[in-house]
Amino acid sequence: MRLTVLNQMAKSVRSRDIPNLTTELGQELERLKWYLWHGNVFLALQTITYLQLDADSVDVSPEQRKLSKAVAEFGGYIRANATWIPNYGERYRCGEAISSAFVESTVNQIVSKRMVKKQQMRWTPKGAHLLLQVRTRVLNDDLATEFQRWYPAFVAPSPSTNTERAA
Repeated sequence: MRLTVLNQMAKSVRSRDIPNLTTELGQELERLKWYLWHGNVFLALQTITYLQLDADSVDVSPEQRKLSKAVAEFGGYIRANATWIPNYGERYRCGEAISSAFVESTVNQIVSKRMVKKQQMRWTPKGAHLLLQVRTRVLNDDLATEFQRWYPAFVAPSPSTNTERAA
C-alpha cells in the first residue's frame, strides 16, 4: 500500500529542469517494488536513496518535498524491518502461501457475525477466544497432546481408525 501511495505522489511531481522526472520516479518505484518482492533489501535501500536524490533535485516543488519525506519514512520502515522481509518470489515459485489475507478476512467475518448483539446465539469475547485456541490446536495437530497432558488416560484415535469409520 505504501508503494501505491508513493506512486501516486510521484505522478504529481513536475520539474522544469527534468521533463521526464515523473517517468524516472515511476521506474525507480517499480524497481523498488521488484527488489522488495524478491527480498533484496540491500538493493531496495539503494533504490530508495536514488529516489530521494531524484526527488531532491534543484527545482524543489512542494510535491517533491512531500514525496522526499514519504520516501525517507519508507526507507526507515524498510531498515527497521529488513530482517523480516521475505522473498515472496521464491515462496511463490515453491507453491507456498504468500498471503493470509483471505483467512484473516474469513475469521473476521465469522467472529464479527457471532459477536453481534442481535445474534440469537451470541459469543462472548472469552468464548470466542477459547474457541479460537481450540481451533488453532486442531490445525497444528496439538489437540491430542494437550488432552493427554490434561487427561493421562486419554488415548488419541489413530488415523487408520478414523479412515475405517468413514468407510
